[in-house]
Amino acid sequence: MSSIATTVTFSDATIQRFDREVAKYPDDQRQSAVMACLAIIQQEQGHVSAAAEAALATYLRMEAIAVHEVTTFYNMYNQQPVGKFKLNVCTNLPCQLRDGQSALHHLEHKLGISMGGTTADGLFTLQQSECLGACADSPVMLVNDRHMCSFMSNDKLDQLIDGLRASEAQP
Repeated sequence: MSSIATTVTFSDATIQRFDREVAKYPDDQRQSAVMACLAIIQQEQGHVSAAAEAALATYLRMEAIAVHEVTTFYNMYNQQPVGKFKLNVCTNLPCQLRDGQSALHHLEHKLGISMGGTTADGLFTLQQSECLGACADSPVMLVNDRHMCSFMSNDKLDQLIDGLRASEAQP
């Protein structure tokens, strides 16, 4: 985390969403809503900044480092701005044995970026991920933390990228 302090103020709508999540727990366990609140921040801001972590910690009445630990433990939380389409390719051992690493390399070549990078047009961010729980369907990937893609041959990867690009070109 940066030592430069930047203040984030959440909108009333965001606080209302936080309140709904916190209401699911006894008041002395309000920190249990941290993951849901981080997801809300990411939905609204595109990523979770250190300043947003600190503001959330204040709201949840917990230490900022505890929020940061959650943000950094799970790869679904973006700590930096990412492309419109975040592609997480599983490279855990079972997927590696079934071409997961090859799928990642194919995407690096097709997109012209290295793992962890974002394309110049801001459309794609490429990441590797740990187990996505679909080893039998490998190679697998997750698009924007929501859409699972299975059996991703090079042809299917090309179709996915081309289709996502085409969807952006339409008015």
